[in-house]
Amino acid sequence: MAVFTPLSDEQVAHFLERYDVGNLLAVEGVAGGTENSTFFVTTDREVLVLTLFEQGEQEELPFFVDLLAWLDQHQLPVPGPLFDRTGVALQRLADRPALLFPRLAGRHPEQPGVVQCAAIGRVLGQMHRISQGFQGSRPNPRDLRWVHAVHSRVMSYLGPDDQTLIRDRIDTLDSRLRQVVLPQGALHGDLFRDNTLYEGDRLSGVIDFYNGCTGDLLFDLAIVINDWCSDDDGALIPERYEAIINAYAHERAFTDEERRVWPTMLELTALRYWLSRLLVVYVDPPAHALTPKDPAQYRQILKARIDHPPAPLP
Repeated sequence: MAVFTPLSDEQVAHFLERYDVGNLLAVEGVAGGTENSTFFVTTDREVLVLTLFEQGEQEELPFFVDLLAWLDQHQLPVPGPLFDRTGVALQRLADRPALLFPRLAGRHPEQPGVVQCAAIGRVLGQMHRISQGFQGSRPNPRDLRWVHAVHSRVMSYLGPDDQTLIRDRIDTLDSRLRQVVLPQGALHGDLFRDNTLYEGDRLSGVIDFYNGCTGDLLFDLAIVINDWCSDDDGALIPERYEAIINAYAHERAFTDEERRVWPTMLELTALRYWLSRLLVVYVDPPAHALTPKDPAQYRQILKARIDHPPAPLP
């Protein structure tokens, strides 16, 4: 979250007139983030989050609105978009697409405990099971096809060992995932710890669905495991790993094919984030003055997954 387009109190007050949310008391810009402008909006009735979409594929915003509304209707802890008095969620403000959400309570877990890990595993399993009935479609923009398309753009910035690692891993992923058919559904697409909110051990919110898409459910789980369960050397932390996997499996059973390709999916998602961070550092810096995340972290995670495959799925 961040602020790239400032808003006046008058602009926000006028915007809120479209909704049944009360009268404006205060507007606070939220620091941090990389893509969109975000504000906390306090009325005499509630506290809301206002997001202005600064970049990205804005024609795909209706997909995100529909997905969040679907998950909210099924009682998952997501910020369902607010609809105005005419039943419309996606608006325009300051010449940008805008959405209004309830503000969910809680904080990001920096070092999640076992109970917190079980909570995200359980909710992700529920989300994946429920999302299989969701009718929207947006192909995964960061799958193996994307890896093929973009890896050549960073190779000249890397040493010979890293170039060889990327090429060899792509060949391995191709051979292992060829003609594999996995359960499909809606994905969060970027479910790092900082896209969740907790009150103590209770998961109060899953936020920032703007990498959401449809595709292999296992891809989403692999992203979670690599972020939530890796130590400083990239190795898996067993108790966190087991808590997430077992809680997830209680909500959605794994198929034999998913069990077979699970180590490969962890490698694919590690490579995906290594490449995306390399692109930001060397090729496509962010439009705003923000500090890129360190690509080396996901190189370490990729190497750890290759050298030490995970415990099998239940």
